[in-house]
Amino acid sequence: MSYLYVTEQGSTISIEANYVKVQKEETKWRKVPIETLESISIFGRAQMTTQCTVECLKRGVPVNYYSKNGSYFGCLESTGHIQVERQRKQAELYHSEFALELGRKILQTKVKNQEVVLRRYARNQNEDINEEIKMMHISYSKMKDCSGVEQLMGYEGTAAKYYFQGLAKLVEPEFYFRGRNRRPPKDEFNSLLSLGYSIVMNEIYGKIQAKGLNPYFGFIHQDREKHPTLASDLMEEWRAVIVDSVVMSLLNGHEMDKTHFRREDEEPGVFLTNDGMKIFLNKMNSKLNTYCRYLDYIEYEVSFRRAMELQVGQLAKAIEQGDAGLYVPMRIR
Repeated sequence: MSYLYVTEQGSTISIEANYVKVQKEETKWRKVPIETLESISIFGRAQMTTQCTVECLKRGVPVNYYSKNGSYFGCLESTGHIQVERQRKQAELYHSEFALELGRKILQTKVKNQEVVLRRYARNQNEDINEEIKMMHISYSKMKDCSGVEQLMGYEGTAAKYYFQGLAKLVEPEFYFRGRNRRPPKDEFNSLLSLGYSIVMNEIYGKIQAKGLNPYFGFIHQDREKHPTLASDLMEEWRAVIVDSVVMSLLNGHEMDKTHFRREDEEPGVFLTNDGMKIFLNKMNSKLNTYCRYLDYIEYEVSFRRAMELQVGQLAKAIEQGDAGLYVPMRIR
């Protein structure tokens, strides 16, 4: 299957026979068979023809819109998969034990996945991360006795603080950062994290819609205007596994350097150059298409993209039966 990322400013996206065509100049274009197209992501100034828009809506191909710097604006989406009864059940479970149990399972798994990522990158480096791991363990343990989702999020936040403190020790010195920051990202590391998280969230958003669920009815994160909290909930177990791992691989593997980032006087923050954007998107796409065997309920390998789809399907079943125990978060080893 194909995932189309359009980063060339001034491009036109059109439909030609059974192909989606991206053209910048008369002699510069690319075609993708629409039958294989899973989604289109447009970064910056590009336009899509009405004919192409209608075809994407008919086929249920989501189109995501970003600024050229990677800030997410919204998406074009079909209504063909909406299941009202499933969404009513989803909304009913918000103020229930279901939300607490689901939140505990997902957030505890997130902390364990973060620990695995830290240990992986600490193996070949002479850095002591024992204190960070210890503090993450304490937060993990306290989650077991939480009586509310807010408590869970508090301990998750503490674990995340020590996790990023550990990552800061392990990343290449030229990309050292002082914790998580955003809107806008103030350093190269956070610039990559923010874009990566946005991409994964929108991957999950599309899969939530395909299962007839409402992306804005979450269980863990508090309701926020215009924010898809269910997508935020489900991406927690994937943050370290996909995005953080890609960022560490790119920077510690010297696939990116300072020349792939830029600062703009009129827009505070650190952003990717065009070349940097292409490198990052290619790496993310490759990671999402990587096969893994981390889902305990299947005995065969699937891509991370397919694993996300299966996880959303598991959540849909759990919601229908009102049993959060049916949802098994994806945990790496």
